Amino acid sequence: MKNINVARYESAAGELILGEYEGKLCLCDWVAEGHREAVDRHIKRYICAEYHDCVTPVIELTIRQLDEYFRGERRTFDMPLMFVGTEFQQTVRTELTRIPYGATISYAELARRVGNPKAVRAVAAANAINPVSIIVPCHRVIGSNGSMTGYGGGLTAKKFLLELETHTEKKVE
Repeated sequence: MKNINVARYESAAGELILGEYEGKLCLCDWVAEGHREAVDRHIKRYICAEYHDCVTPVIELTIRQLDEYFRGERRTFDMPLMFVGTEFQQTVRTELTRIPYGATISYAELARRVGNPKAVRAVAAANAINPVSIIVPCHRVIGSNGSMTGYGGGLTAKKFLLELETHTEKKVE
């Protein structure tokens, strides 16, 4: 059986588990929240591998870039990524990476951007099991009325990330 190399990372917003498979980051997920099991099932469904504690160069790169992000020094990430899931889920994740730093969009807008405006619930479901949180910025998706909606790291973490980006965005301008 193959391994997904994993390591824990303590961020300013909470503890994350980072995972690398075949030289690509496939996991950056919150440890504390209850959806961990769903994300783990999702990952293992598409990658036939077990978790193995091991810090790799990709995980080290991810830690450096996350440290820079939390210090307000980084707005985008450039480590190699592996998106797992259906073609639709991968399309949603790719579109998530296009949401600019400090910006938010609604689930309805995200559905429109992936070419299926009626797929709001499917987009929300794909967003909910995003295994590469922060890097693939699902925290930038909010309700159509501007409300904070569910987030794998919890609403406190989502609010923290959005405020970090808003504060940094204003500071740089």
